[in-house]
Amino acid sequence: MAMYTKHPVSALPTPPPRETTRHLLLRAWCVFVILLALGGVGLVNAAGPVVAAVVAGASAVVSAVIWIVTRPPLAVRRLPWLAFGYLAWATASLAWSAWPVASVLTWLLLVITTFQGLFVGAVLTWRDVVRAVASAAKWVVGLSLLFEVAVSLLVRGPLLPGFVVPTGRTDPILYWSRDNLFDGGRIQGVLGNADLLAAVSLVAVIVFGVYLAAGAPHRVRLSIWTAAAVFLFIRAGSTTASIAAAFVVLVLGTVLVMRTARRPGERTRWYLLYAAIGLGAAAALWFGREVVFGVLGRGADLLGREGVWADVLRRADQRPLVGWGFSTPWIPTEPLIDGWIVERGQTVVQAHSVWLDAYLQLGAIGVALLVLVYLAYLWRSWFFAVDRPRWDLRDDRPHSALTLLPTLVGALLVVQGLTESGPLLLWGWMFVVLFGAKIKQTPIVGHGPGEESDPPPRAA
Repeated sequence: MAMYTKHPVSALPTPPPRETTRHLLLRAWCVFVILLALGGVGLVNAAGPVVAAVVAGASAVVSAVIWIVTRPPLAVRRLPWLAFGYLAWATASLAWSAWPVASVLTWLLLVITTFQGLFVGAVLTWRDVVRAVASAAKWVVGLSLLFEVAVSLLVRGPLLPGFVVPTGRTDPILYWSRDNLFDGGRIQGVLGNADLLAAVSLVAVIVFGVYLAAGAPHRVRLSIWTAAAVFLFIRAGSTTASIAAAFVVLVLGTVLVMRTARRPGERTRWYLLYAAIGLGAAAALWFGREVVFGVLGRGADLLGREGVWADVLRRADQRPLVGWGFSTPWIPTEPLIDGWIVERGQTVVQAHSVWLDAYLQLGAIGVALLVLVYLAYLWRSWFFAVDRPRWDLRDDRPHSALTLLPTLVGALLVVQGLTESGPLLLWGWMFVVLFGAKIKQTPIVGHGPGEESDPPPRAA
């Protein structure tokens, strides 16, 4: 006989779990760390290299203290040992470096960047990593827009680093901002470089898109941020970033297609198809570069890059095995760098290619180590994106949109590295270490060491 009772058998409703203040502060610090990597060049332009170096060093000390206090789970055998190998070879090059002072200074920057990438990946969950990158990207996008508006409305003319208004005739290559916001020219944002701004804006579009696909809260506001990042990307007018964006779209489409595979071997035909498309597109881009770059408003030699590459190769071939010593970026005050390669009256401070820069500095051994680093990163990030999360016999769990971020950023870095040396330092290297280490430590979003502390959020 059924019995009625006023006492329910289910548990009383409870409020949803909330993040602790300690966790919020930890994520806020990680946002600042990532912001230093994404917008560090802007800090150099605003306050000078000495202040930027002090801030970078102090941030590493704070991160080290936080790591010791929080003691996040860490599997030593799952650390990014290939990246450590590249770092070790860069360290060894100090012994024979032709520019020892530059090598020590830039080596410290490499060590700090590597450590900060490991730190963020160790103390944050996958969901928080995406949130932190998105928040840092918002700061760069917002500050760049605010900076360009302020220059156009208040300064009403070009601005040099250090907030100096030029009084005489100055080469535009030295400008922090060229006051092009309202005249249709290329803008440089708070980074002071249109190519860097375009690359960071593309990172912002990628992470905003991933976060939206993951069900982020405040979707209207995030859509507005995405539109702002797209605006900066378009106005920066970078050829390399435009090609990288097309490649990112191709990789995204390939990942989504691969996720539909249901039977063993079904992906093989898609791999062959996309490999043919990729190789065909690369060949068409190379052999038809005069037409393509002409449409994009650039010369076929990518603004003199082929001449820079030839000069770098001639010097690198003099020490082909071990290189001239680590220095990323080049320090223009070094005697062997000052006046070596000059563009528009200014000493060039990079080889405009990740691989040529590595060959010049660390020789064929350094290039081989860097190839292994990127191959390992791309391999792991690819299968992290296309494979279903699985830790038992169940094989029908849905994919997470968050897993798209490492492979899409990797696609950007691969293309950018062909004509820029940016991926070797700051956010480029940090993301390789951060995502590479995080995938090895926690290969499944929401499951595994360090993921249990992530409270179930409203979204994402």
